[in-house]
Formats: sequence, C-alpha cells, structure tokens
Amino acid sequence: MTATPSQPYSPFAGPARPAHPLAARRGPSPERRQRRERPVPPVRSPRSPRSSRPSVARDVLTLVALPLLAALALPAAFAGGGTRRWFGGRSESQRAEAQAAKDAAAAAFYELDTAQRDLRISIETITAVDDSPAARRVVSDFEALGRRIDEASQKYITAVDAHDLDRDELEASVAARARGELVAAKDELVRVKADLDRFEQSLGPLLGKAETQLARLAPAVERARQALLAASNALDSVRRSGLKADDLAARLAALGPELTKLNRGAGQHGVPETLERAERVSREAAAVRSEAEGLPERAAEIDHRLVSLRTRAQALTTRSGQVEPVLSELRRRFSAACWQDLQHVPEQAAENVRQAESKLKEARAAREAQRWPDAASLLATVRALLNSTDEAVSAAGDRLRRLNAVQKDPQQEIDRTRFAIRDAQRLAMAGRSTPDPREARPLDDSVTRLDRAVATLEGRHPDYWHFLTETEAVRRTVAGVVAQIREQRGGV
Repeated sequence: MTATPSQPYSPFAGPARPAHPLAARRGPSPERRQRRERPVPPVRSPRSPRSSRPSVARDVLTLVALPLLAALALPAAFAGGGTRRWFGGRSESQRAEAQAAKDAAAAAFYELDTAQRDLRISIETITAVDDSPAARRVVSDFEALGRRIDEASQKYITAVDAHDLDRDELEASVAARARGELVAAKDELVRVKADLDRFEQSLGPLLGKAETQLARLAPAVERARQALLAASNALDSVRRSGLKADDLAARLAALGPELTKLNRGAGQHGVPETLERAERVSREAAAVRSEAEGLPERAAEIDHRLVSLRTRAQALTTRSGQVEPVLSELRRRFSAACWQDLQHVPEQAAENVRQAESKLKEARAAREAQRWPDAASLLATVRALLNSTDEAVSAAGDRLRRLNAVQKDPQQEIDRTRFAIRDAQRLAMAGRSTPDPREARPLDDSVTRLDRAVATLEGRHPDYWHFLTETEAVRRTVAGVVAQIREQRGGV
C-alpha cells in the first residue's frame, strides 16, 4: 500500500526503502513523474456534503490500517540495525550454559578459599603449641596442599579471564569452549577441596591437644600474676612489722624478667615455654609468699632455739665434768677393753661445747642482721655438736650401768639371747620336717657364738664388754633370720 500525501503520518511505518540500492541514484520513476505532473485538485469547502464523505472514508481506512502497519513495522524495528536476537538461538543457549558453569566455578573457588583460610588458623594453632615431628609433618603437608590450591585457583582465574561471556557477538563455539574450561576448573577446585577436608579431619588429635593447651594458657598466666602480687603484698606486710626479709625481696625481684616475658605473650616465646614459665613463676612466687607470711613465726622460733641451745650447752658443760669420775670407776673395776674407747670423751665433750658456744654467738649475730638462712644453718650446726656431746657423755654412764648389771648377773643376758635363738628355730621348723639350710646354718652359728661369749666370762678379769657386744650381735643375726622367714612365707 502506497501512502498518498493526504494520509496521516505513522511513526511505525518508517521511511520507504528503494527496491535496489542504486534506485535512489536513478531518480524518480515514470509513475512518480506523472504524479508530480498531475494537477492538484481544488480544495473543497468542508461544508460541502460531497467533500465530507470521502474524508470520512479515508479516516476510517487509516484507523483500520494502523494496527496492520504497526505489526509489519515492529519486527523490522527490532531486527534491523545490527542488534542480536533477544530470545532463542543456539548461541544464547551456549552463553547461558557457560554463565552457569562460571557461577558454579566461582562458588567452588569461594568454598575452597574459605576452607583454606580456616584450616590455616588450625595449623597456626598446632604449630604454636606443638614442635613434635608430627606437627612439622602437618605443616609440610599443608604447604603441599597450598601449592595444589594455587594451581587450581590459577586455572580457574585463567578460564574466567580468557572469555568475556557478556560480549554482544559471542559465537556458540566460543561459549561452548568457555563452558568446558570453566567446568574443568570447577571440578579441579572441588577435588582439591575434598582433599583439604580429609586433611582437616586428620588433624583432630593434634588440634585438640593444641586447643587444650591454649585453653590453659590464659589462666596459667593470670595465676602467675596473682601469685606475684600476693607475694609482693606479703613481703610489704612483713617489712611493716620491722623485718627486712632482704633474701625474699631478692628472690621476688628475680621473677621480674619472667613476668616481662609472660606479658609479651606466647606469640614471641611459644605456648609450651609460656606455660612452663607461668607455672614456675607461680610456684616460686607462692614459696616467697609462704616464707614471708611465716617469717614472724620463724623469727620467734629462732629466738627460742637460741635460748634453748644455750641452756643445753651449759647443761652439757656440767655433765662433761662428771665423765671423769665415771671413767675412774671403770678403770678401777673393769679391764681396759671395757673402757679404753671412752678415754677421749671428756676432751671431746669440752671441745664440742666450746664450738657450740662459738656457733651460738654467730647465730645470734645473724639473727640480729635478719639473715635468717644463716641463723638457721648455724643453729643446726650447734644442735649437731650438742647431740654428739650428749651421746658421748651418756655413753660413759650407760657403759658403767650395763657393766655393773652383767657383772652382777650375766645369766640374764645369756637367757635373753638363748630365748631369741630358740624362738627363731621354732619358726624355722613350723610346718616342716627338716629345716631349710639357709635358715638353719645362721641359727646354728649363733648358738656356737653365744657359747664362746659365755666362755669369756671365766677368769679373774672377764671382758664383760666383749660379752655384751657379742650377745647383741647374736640377737641381731637371729632377728635377720626371723625377718627372712616371715618375708618368704608372706608376712606370717
């Protein structure tokens, strides 16, 4: 249909195209020339009935033709101008599949990256606590997995950068190739993610141990700080009471560098070392606190020991003077073998008492200077000297008493020893027809030894001290046999 000049303008029709590309250059056709030469009809008045009927007809025809013209013009408008088709087509389907593969690969890449970052935290937790071969092997395995992750990630990034799926003129072959590369990259990411998950599951024991130690770290450090604070407070309290406690102050000051290392944290010194340091500081600070709190009582105890040991030294001085009369009686009534080993007692007792008094003076000076360890050590030396002197002085009197008893009635000592032998023999034969030679032989020897000791009592000046030492030795031997028998029979 050819539009006449009297027809209304339609925006959907568009400009008329020539039948041939060169038609525009040839000029108008003969028909168009005839129309241009045709005279223009006169314009009729709008009031004339004849002129109104054709106009109405033209309007009706125009309204009827508008939808048809629009339907014909729309496909040309959307398809023309070099634009691509919006719906359908093989290239669009390939583009959609490639985009879906790209989204799936991106999701796999994100999951792998997240898992790697989470696992790195676990590895750092293990290495901060554990330096065993197993922990070092875990680090090397994680580094190997990291290299695989880098390779898979690079493959994914290369595939994404190689193809622009939003390009207007995207060929179907290019979209298909992009889809294949992206699917392969996604599959590799998924495989590496599965290996990473299995590796993470194998870290359970090491990670649990590391987390347990990390959970102990903060409380241990806090306990160490509180122990140091309590020790410092106790030391201040002692000083306010007039005691210097310089040695305790020095020990507490030595813990200062340890507290500095604790404050720096486990990141610099390691978790195991920090835990060990915190426990050591807690123990030493607790010891300082305990000694500081007990220092007033310790000072009072040292004062009491000074007085007590001085009184004992004075008493031993008096008793040492009584040793010489005892030795005189022993010399007069018994043979030399009974008292010869006691000859040095008076001189040794006097020397020990003299040394004890000298150490007591030194201990008093250490107490005044509040050198508590020195005072305690000196008092221990004084006590040992006095104990040795007491034993020597007492030995002389005890020797005279025992010798008097055996001289008066040696049978009592003999009967006591024979009873011990017979009792051991009955125990050895209990439940047996013949004795065990390992038990019978020492008992028979004890009988013979006792008989020889009794024989020494004959004569004008018997060696009563030898007799007493022999009977004591026989009883010790018999007691050893009895203990052996009971041990073999289960403590019967």
